[in-house]
Amino acid sequence: MLTTLTIARTEARRIFVSPLAWAVLAVMQAILGVVFLLLILEYAQNPRGQDKYTGLADYIGGGLYSFATIVLLLIMPILTMRLFAEERKSGSLTLLLSSPVSLIQVVLGKFLGLSVFILATIALLASMPLVLLVGSNLDLGRIGAGLLGLTLLMMSLGAAGLFVSTLTKEPTIAAVGSFGLLLLFWMMQILGTQHGWVGDVLGYLALVSHFESMRRGIFNSGDVVFYLLFTGLFLWLAVLRLDSERS
Repeated sequence: MLTTLTIARTEARRIFVSPLAWAVLAVMQAILGVVFLLLILEYAQNPRGQDKYTGLADYIGGGLYSFATIVLLLIMPILTMRLFAEERKSGSLTLLLSSPVSLIQVVLGKFLGLSVFILATIALLASMPLVLLVGSNLDLGRIGAGLLGLTLLMMSLGAAGLFVSTLTKEPTIAAVGSFGLLLLFWMMQILGTQHGWVGDVLGYLALVSHFESMRRGIFNSGDVVFYLLFTGLFLWLAVLRLDSERS
């Protein structure tokens, strides 16, 4: 466990030392800040709070988090592309694989280091709706459910991107491959509208479909289990990929 935390601390430091991480955070916050202000202005002009079915947390918090999923789909491949691809390109991955450290510890350490950035992103996303606590009766339960959904979604995106990063030594190829894979799971929500069992299966596998209920403040343990299984699957695939390279 100590080895895993050491790798995680090193990875988190490497992420935040890079100007790329701060640029991503700045751009994301700027874009979502504009969306947040537009939602406030629209709500002020047409106060949905008079409708018992659409309150402040639903309209502004839910709308912000829904748009955030699109931004996260774009930025997560950029963040995960360097996790293993850059180390393979520089040759440091060979040293890491030859060290007396289990591959599970390596993968988990890398993922936990990425999770530090995920938590920083969630903290920034939480700061905007929580400003509305001043002068309004904000439903913290709905906001919390939305943040939990975003956290689980980002963990799933990060795990898939980490796996793709183990497949190549070029970070740019890893970024494009991650985006393609994540977009495929994203598009399953559209394909899931088809009738029959095929549509049902594709709709269930769609990443964003499990987030929608949480965005509306509905907590379903099945959605949580889906994201955890999705994350665990791609982390395990990353371990298998590295194991084939070590042997």
